Amino acid sequence: MAKSDVKLLGFWPSSYVNRVQIALNVKSIDYEFVEERFRPKSELLLSSNPVHKKIPVFFHGDKPICESLVIVQYIDEEWTNGPSILPSDPYDRAVARFWVAYVDEKWFPSLGELRSAQGEEAKAALIEKVVEGLALLEEAFVECSKGKAYFGGDSIGYLDIAFGSFLGWLKVVEIVADVKLLDEAKIPGLAQWAVRFSSNDAVKDVLPEPEKLIEFVKIIEARIKAAAK
Repeated sequence: MAKSDVKLLGFWPSSYVNRVQIALNVKSIDYEFVEERFRPKSELLLSSNPVHKKIPVFFHGDKPICESLVIVQYIDEEWTNGPSILPSDPYDRAVARFWVAYVDEKWFPSLGELRSAQGEEAKAALIEKVVEGLALLEEAFVECSKGKAYFGGDSIGYLDIAFGSFLGWLKVVEIVADVKLLDEAKIPGLAQWAVRFSSNDAVKDVLPEPEKLIEFVKIIEARIKAAAK
């Protein structure tokens, strides 16, 4: 299939866009990246995702597909000649989906709260919450990986992509909050997995550097302050 038949509408700092990029790389699929602007939202975005009006939007031919996890699953089902992203075993697939939901609905929101925490007491409480979540994910890694390199086993899978897409922002929080979250002494499996995942060929040119993300946040905050005046 021609590269022009596969397009991704997104914005580089978005972990949800990064998920789709990683999935495409895992499957060795050539695609065109269409950069979405920060504000105002493009007509392409508004017309192709009129419900949520959010990136990413994936185009396969003339068919738009929205929501990062939906797109990742579509890619896995449509391109069967590459490595499988979702586990083939129904139970393993259910377990992976459970932990992906936990990451999206529970763990990542607490990480975001920590980045903007005000006061030492609030910061300490949120650090404890994030660390407790990482301890749970350490257990999930042991269960899902079955002693192999990734949550998905020998190769990057669904939970690797969903959780790993947040590693750049996790490092941002470590820098901004001056805290070590991926502590190899406490969560050795997860800490070593993060290094392997980040250096994988499908990932290393996708995940933004934390310093670049911090600079992006500063620019956005400055724009918001200027607009408020």
